[in-house]
Amino acid sequence: MLQQMTIEPLYIVLLGGPGAGKGTQGAQLTTYLGIPRISSGDLFREHVRSRTDLGMQAKEYMDRGELVPDSITVAMVMERLAVADCVRGAILDGFPRTLPQAEALENALATQGKRVRLVVDIQVPAEVMVERLSGRWMCSVCGEAFHEKFRPPKERGRCDFCGNTLYQRDDDKIEAITRRVQVYISQTAPLEDFYRERHVLAEINGDQAVDAVFNAATLALKQRRLVGIEGQV
Repeated sequence: MLQQMTIEPLYIVLLGGPGAGKGTQGAQLTTYLGIPRISSGDLFREHVRSRTDLGMQAKEYMDRGELVPDSITVAMVMERLAVADCVRGAILDGFPRTLPQAEALENALATQGKRVRLVVDIQVPAEVMVERLSGRWMCSVCGEAFHEKFRPPKERGRCDFCGNTLYQRDDDKIEAITRRVQVYISQTAPLEDFYRERHVLAEINGDQAVDAVFNAATLALKQRRLVGIEGQV
């Protein structure tokens, strides 16, 4: 586990489209840095499941098919960052997604004298993101996942483990994936500019081996002196 070089919390934002590998890199960075990864999606589900005040407020919008206001999402994130395991920092995965969210997060952190110190932008070509996601098939019984290219079943349309039928979820079909990728690209350009202006953006080629992406991310941390070269304060 590496230690930070200052007592200022190390808040890292992970950017990357669907299929870019944020989850994989977030997990590796959590182990490397010893700080938690906070997924906005997981945060929403936990608040709704626990019926917290923020969760119930969010659910009202979700039940109407409306976007949850940024103020509620930021409040959830800030509440989570106040938990003891975040005293040294945290990795934010899935938030912010838009420029207004980034501005709201910056303002909320600034009231505590804190800031986002690094944004790891995992860049993958649109066609690669579509390929990675659109070939996924799920077992209708045991839930095991397969991929037409990266993990094909031994028998087409059949689960290797229980022999039952494989199916493709609606949001894994190529039309839906293509729309998700296009929305991400349109939302992310101004977000990249926002963090580039603050000199915290590290643009990383995500169309390479997982270890190579991770090495590029850790290099960005070291170059900015956010961790020691050998893990020393």
